[in-house]
Amino acid sequence: MLRSEKEQMISELNGKFTRAKAVVVAEFSKLDVSTVNRLRKKLREGKVEWKVLKNTLARRAAKGTSVEKVSDDFTGPVATAISYDDVIAPAKILADFIKELESIKIRSGVVQGQKIDKAGVMALAKMPGLNELRATILSMINQPATKLVRTIKEPGSALARVLKAKSEKQ
Repeated sequence: MLRSEKEQMISELNGKFTRAKAVVVAEFSKLDVSTVNRLRKKLREGKVEWKVLKNTLARRAAKGTSVEKVSDDFTGPVATAISYDDVIAPAKILADFIKELESIKIRSGVVQGQKIDKAGVMALAKMPGLNELRATILSMINQPATKLVRTIKEPGSALARVLKAKSEKQ
C-alpha cells in the first residue's frame, strides 16, 4: 500500500471516529464469507458500519478522537462497529450475533466519549434501542388522550344502554 493511500485511509478513519457516537471494538476469527455477509447485513439494517482495521493505521486515525481511549485494543484481527446515530445499536446487534456464533468477541467500546469494557457493552446491549424508546414515549403520549375519549364517550354510552334496556322491557 502506498503512503498516500495510507494517509487517505487514516484521514477517512479519523473522520469516522470523530463523527461516531458509539464504537464497539470486536475481535474476530475463523469467519467465512457468508457469516460476514449476514453480520454486515444486520449491521446495515441497524445503520451501523462494520470496519475491519489495519491496527497501526487505526491507532494513528484514533489520535485526537474519543476512540483513542480504546486504541490499545487494536491488536490482532480486529474490527469496529461504528454508529453515528443510535448508541445502543452496535452493542445490541453484536451481542445478538454472538449468541448465534462465538467466533466474535467484544473487547471494549466508546459511547459518547466514555470508554466501556466488555461488560459495559453487554449491559448496553440489554437496554432498549432508539426505536423501542420512541414507541414507548409515543404510547405514553397517546394513553391520556385515549382515556379522555373513553371518559367523554362513557356517559352517552351508558344513557344509550339504559334507553335500549327500557325500550326492550316495554
